[in-house]
Amino acid sequence: MLDQNTSTQLKTLLQRLESPIEIIASLDGSEKSDKIKELVTEVAALSDQVTARFDGTNSRTPSFGIAKVGEQARVNFAGLPMGHEFTSLILALLQVSGYAPKVSDEVLAQIKGLNITADFDVFVSLSCHNCPDVVQALNLIAIYNPHATATMIDGAFFQDEVEERKIMAVPMLFQNGEHIGQGRMTLEEIIAKLDTNSSAKDAEKLNAKDAFDVLVIGGGPAGNTAAIYAARKGIKTGIVAERLGGQVMDTMDIENFTSIPKTQGPKFAAAMEEHVREYNVDIMSLQKVSAIQGADQTANGLVEVTLENGAKLESKTIILSTGARWREMNVPGEQTYKTRGVAYCPHCDGPLFKGKRVAVIGGGNSGVEAAIDLAGIVEHVTLVEFDTKLRADQVLQDKLNSLPNTTVIMNALSTEVVGDGSQVTALKYQDRATGEINTIELAGIFVQIGLLPNTDFLKESNVALSNRGEIIINDRNETNVKGVFAAGDCTTVPYKQIIIATGEGAKASLSAFDYMIRSGQ
Repeated sequence: MLDQNTSTQLKTLLQRLESPIEIIASLDGSEKSDKIKELVTEVAALSDQVTARFDGTNSRTPSFGIAKVGEQARVNFAGLPMGHEFTSLILALLQVSGYAPKVSDEVLAQIKGLNITADFDVFVSLSCHNCPDVVQALNLIAIYNPHATATMIDGAFFQDEVEERKIMAVPMLFQNGEHIGQGRMTLEEIIAKLDTNSSAKDAEKLNAKDAFDVLVIGGGPAGNTAAIYAARKGIKTGIVAERLGGQVMDTMDIENFTSIPKTQGPKFAAAMEEHVREYNVDIMSLQKVSAIQGADQTANGLVEVTLENGAKLESKTIILSTGARWREMNVPGEQTYKTRGVAYCPHCDGPLFKGKRVAVIGGGNSGVEAAIDLAGIVEHVTLVEFDTKLRADQVLQDKLNSLPNTTVIMNALSTEVVGDGSQVTALKYQDRATGEINTIELAGIFVQIGLLPNTDFLKESNVALSNRGEIIINDRNETNVKGVFAAGDCTTVPYKQIIIATGEGAKASLSAFDYMIRSGQ
């Protein structure tokens, strides 16, 4: 199952095992069991510290668990952890043996402090680039909490369970059988979700911080670049972000960033974070801003930032780089059936609709690309476009039109997502030419209609916004509020591209530094 190159690399990595471990397989004689047996056997043969057993009694078969010799397995894989999940397998082997994880001492202390008793299940697809982070986070929690277990479940292996639990999006996370979240989540986010007192503890620590010179709001390409440029000036720099990486974390392939011919969003985001951490930047993740006051609105002449947990931060300047999010259809039923048929990432959730009928909303490049990708997985794709023509590049349109299992409907207004109470069953749309309401029976709807700036928290502030909600900036990235700058997809900059966002972040940071010098701060 493992090619020679992979086997050689894995053998080298297994030399880092800190203690003997067992891989305990629970099999049922099926063809899928044979594949798991093959993988387990091959891995065990690569190290004398690894023993393979085939007498497991896990109720979910076929599957395998990893444990220190003499202990019960708390880290389990129900399926073949290949593709994106192969890294999860490698880390599980090492960390179960006692190999130290690459997390801060503070985060590790938080994990141990959970002292939680729980069984975690996370449903994944092997094509999902968001899933490994969640799998690896839960594995760590299980390793350092003796009364917790974590199980990765490949939806393709357990289709009946996918149908029973109505899994229509991945990663999908359950605690003791109860749904507790879905989508990309970092280790810190999951810890915060499990630690009910984390918000108050965070607020106390944040309130105690001294004023910053530059405080960046948002951790995407613009924000990270701004922080690097500021920190390189030797000034006190901080980042406040819900998650480092931002929208890039949900991007599959990146092929237009100069000097990097091809990479993936999560990999690019990880490289950005690593670069930021090389400097003395105070990173405050899992935080959301609720309000700001400009330097001319406060008694001490500093910009004041209020977080949703009640904490307040002060800075000589701030750079708003909150990015954008997927634009929603805003039709009845969309919110009801999110993750239950309404999806926004075809790469992540497409495999869950194998053999089913789906629709893609949007005729731009992202919509047509999604339709092309899905056509190779699902029974049929209907692309629904509001305009009278598609806006995607002609080469993409030609490819779409060449596929036998696709239909394009133009001049159509999506009006309602229809479901049976548990999952999507149809999409209603209006023919804009005739006014007629039509219904498409389907199981999934992938929304690809562009981005919406993350600026809702500014609507009650003095920061000027465009009619699209974008922050209005000048050529120096200044807003109309003293001490407040902005950069990236949340602004009026004409094109929303990663490479443009990074440049805008640098420009905003240099402008903020110039402002401090000229204002005598």
